[in-house]
Amino acid sequence: MNTHPTPVTPIYLDCDTGVGDALALAYLLATPGIRLTGIGTVAGAVTAAVAAANTLNLLATAGRDDIPVGVGGYDPLDAPRHGAPAHKTNGHGKNGIGDVLLPRSRRHPVDESATELLIRLAHEHPGELEIIATGPLTNLAEALYLDPELPRLVRRVTVRGGAVFVPGNAGTFAEANIAANPEAAADVFAASWPVTLVPLDVTQAHSFDETHRRALAAADGLTQQALAHMLGTCFTYYAKHFSTRRMYPHDCVSAAFATGDLEPERMPTLRIGVDVTTGPRRGQTYFARVDGAVNADVRNGQNPHEARVLLSLRRDAAPRLLERILALAAAPSAVEPAVEPVYAAGLSESVAA
Repeated sequence: MNTHPTPVTPIYLDCDTGVGDALALAYLLATPGIRLTGIGTVAGAVTAAVAAANTLNLLATAGRDDIPVGVGGYDPLDAPRHGAPAHKTNGHGKNGIGDVLLPRSRRHPVDESATELLIRLAHEHPGELEIIATGPLTNLAEALYLDPELPRLVRRVTVRGGAVFVPGNAGTFAEANIAANPEAAADVFAASWPVTLVPLDVTQAHSFDETHRRALAAADGLTQQALAHMLGTCFTYYAKHFSTRRMYPHDCVSAAFATGDLEPERMPTLRIGVDVTTGPRRGQTYFARVDGAVNADVRNGQNPHEARVLLSLRRDAAPRLLERILALAAAPSAVEPAVEPVYAAGLSESVAA
């Protein structure tokens, strides 16, 4: 009889909570064998403060008021406002989560900034903490600046961003998360910690459609129902602009791969660079092969400017993502918010002081 408890992996999630991040958060909450020890928000789809409010409200729908949320950076470190996200209305709605108004959490963000929260958790879980970044990399770059020992303390970093062989989604060349703060991305890739990059090449090969939305809407949990409303906003936008009612769950694919739930097909170790000029290619990621490290079985990525780059998966990710999110337990009635989510236009409530 095995009397040893199963190890639980501590996870820090850094996100700009829009619809994709909300799906990823729900996925992580439902995943056994991990523990979300903290969440930091960064400006991207919305401001860091609105992202924190969205995160707290979404956690409340799942009855998870035990996870600290810290508000993180807005401006890129080297040039305030230069290259900062525009927070434009798009498929994610005005509030980032499809204009769904979630029940308001009774909690507030912690006093620590997202960067301070990350550094503290890394010291509390040396060699164990894993980072999943689904937004711009401003917070991670600031943490590296404040604590040069951070790479030694972190077990693994999974970054959702970049594009290898496909066009960008923030213009012709750049992917949105990298384009939001190219200097921060360059700093993160230059650090000596194990990085796995999950670019558009793989995330755009998997999608959620009406079948997945209807399954979420039919679930008993408030979280799944809210996600269904969010997807509805996305689908309406994409149907109008791209003639398709589907969306790519970029962040959720990244989170699922980081937790070991998805099997890689192609994942070479590559050298990574980022264009930090002010020209038309600003934010573009570019790559070169590393001799002797070209398959998923080689645990590289610890060298500066190198990372494992996930290019494809062995099977469709969408069924696994949906299955896991549907498995998220509904909040106990004692803590479940009394107000149902409302699918309505409007900005998310700001974080209370």
